[in-house]
Amino acid sequence: MSMVNKRVTVYILSGFLGSGKTTLLTKAIDHFTEAGRKPAVIMNEIGEVNLDGQLVAGEVPMSELLGGCICCSSRGDLATALKELVTEEQPDLIFIESTGIANPMEIIDEVTDASLILPVELKAVITVVDAPQLLELSRTSRGKTYRLMQEQIRCANLLLLNKTDLLQEVALQEVDTLVREWNQYASVHYTVFSQIDIRLIEVLEEEKGLEKLANAAHNSAHHAVHFTKDHDHHESHDDLNHDHDHEQGNHHHHSHSHVMAYTHFFERAVDSNAFEQFVSKLPQEVYRAKGILSFSDTSSRFLFQYAYREMDFVKITPKGEVPDVAVFIGENFSKDAVRIELLKLESLSDTAVK
Repeated sequence: MSMVNKRVTVYILSGFLGSGKTTLLTKAIDHFTEAGRKPAVIMNEIGEVNLDGQLVAGEVPMSELLGGCICCSSRGDLATALKELVTEEQPDLIFIESTGIANPMEIIDEVTDASLILPVELKAVITVVDAPQLLELSRTSRGKTYRLMQEQIRCANLLLLNKTDLLQEVALQEVDTLVREWNQYASVHYTVFSQIDIRLIEVLEEEKGLEKLANAAHNSAHHAVHFTKDHDHHESHDDLNHDHDHEQGNHHHHSHSHVMAYTHFFERAVDSNAFEQFVSKLPQEVYRAKGILSFSDTSSRFLFQYAYREMDFVKITPKGEVPDVAVFIGENFSKDAVRIELLKLESLSDTAVK
């Protein structure tokens, strides 16, 4: 299980062109570097020259994916960039700053694909919102840009409503309501020049991170900083956030985002038929799953993919030391329920061996 412990934290930094992503990135890099950590950056810009890259300190390892968007023409390049950074630079954490026109779901998909064969783990999606621009689009055109901003907000665990100094209180409230309609679970912060306590990003790495995030948000509230409370925490390798469960009475356990991923590391091989049955019964909220598995009833290892309620298994021989791992992506599903079923499968195969 050594591979699990040495996983590199990955953050996706999303937001529209000119929203203030790079400003946040440079602040975060300075913070982590001063704290003795080693951050690295993957920057993707649509043009052939990455001007934003000039703003990042020279000694920070950086990989640039130019001439296309991460999620379309560069499909596969992101995994290559991650591999090169992890093996050559051995950073503690990696920020992927996506181009303003990238759909974060595509990037979430690629990073979790890469996490099957590389020691990386996606921890959070941080979205910077140009508040005045969003307000203008919501009142007028509502075209493609508006829909994309909606996706970027929907996927976030941590949301920065930036340039709030340019809006009157009533307008700000209008943007706030809109953002919460799309994502009622993220931690939302009003910012000017992307000025935020970087510890809010830091705690997302930790198992108890979201609880601390809420407390830090409360303590640093200059504006109406909102957060959800009563978090449910489990001893599991969580990628994006914690469970969304409703209990009886007034207590609600909320996750911090619509989109979440659960990564499960297998201690032993499982029965292929039992696993197929488990996948076929996954809740509808889980819309994507993938993994590399060893089955107790076959000698080969398999890559499994699950999407649109269909599953596919392909024999593979991974290079190097790749653990048996599966990632489940969806909206507000109970990670614990998935984990319990998988542990049952593992204990069944254990019994069978004995």
